[in-house]
Amino acid sequence: MSPPSERLQTKPVITCLKTFLISYSLIFWFTGVILLAVGVWGKVNLEFDLLLSSDKGTNAPYVLIGTGAIIIIFGLFGCFATCRGSPWMLKLYAMFLILVFLAELVAGISGFIFRHEIKAVLQEGYKKAESAYTGKDTEDLDRIQRTLHCCGEKNYTSWEDTPYFKAGNGIPKSCCNVTAGVNCTSAELKDMKTAASVVYQQGCFSLMTTTMESNLGIIAGISFGIAFFQLIGIFLACCLSRYITNNQYEMV
Repeated sequence: MSPPSERLQTKPVITCLKTFLISYSLIFWFTGVILLAVGVWGKVNLEFDLLLSSDKGTNAPYVLIGTGAIIIIFGLFGCFATCRGSPWMLKLYAMFLILVFLAELVAGISGFIFRHEIKAVLQEGYKKAESAYTGKDTEDLDRIQRTLHCCGEKNYTSWEDTPYFKAGNGIPKSCCNVTAGVNCTSAELKDMKTAASVVYQQGCFSLMTTTMESNLGIIAGISFGIAFFQLIGIFLACCLSRYITNNQYEMV
């Protein structure tokens, strides 16, 4: 049995580790809330449903929602395990953080390696959305073109090969360059030559991917930073579990 002085020195360490781990768990829980919110936003908002509508598309919004929900649950579990001071709960929490770390690391590396394939899949989804356009003025393409001030996949001429344009409807009204104070007429939008002077010149898909690629380094840095953030939690959970176990052993 260890002297009382050693036990008294151990307790402040445990208290300090508990404080840090609870703070970490709350931050971890908050990242889960963010992922859940982004997943829900992605499901109901414009780009995700549109760009992931190809046959090869993924269920990215659902993955984010599921991941966020799991992280929220385990973040709360981490707080509970820390307050309870249960070594086996803390070890279980550390194991979960290791799994999250490995999953994030694999996802980040895979995303970087297969970025060109992902871009091709998204481009196919965009082309499909253009082909299926009906002109209800409430579709995702209209919202994207109005929001980003762009027109068509590559540019406004991309609409020329779509069933919507060939049916005599012309280029969608959402392509009209309102920033230049233009008020497009149906006749102008049905003629490619006259449309060139009244619609946005920038292609939507190229605009989105250019922005994404220009920030790829920042995105990768943030992703790996979040992944390695799990190592802090793993270290704290393991240390706290060990100190609590040793303290209980010393008390016996």
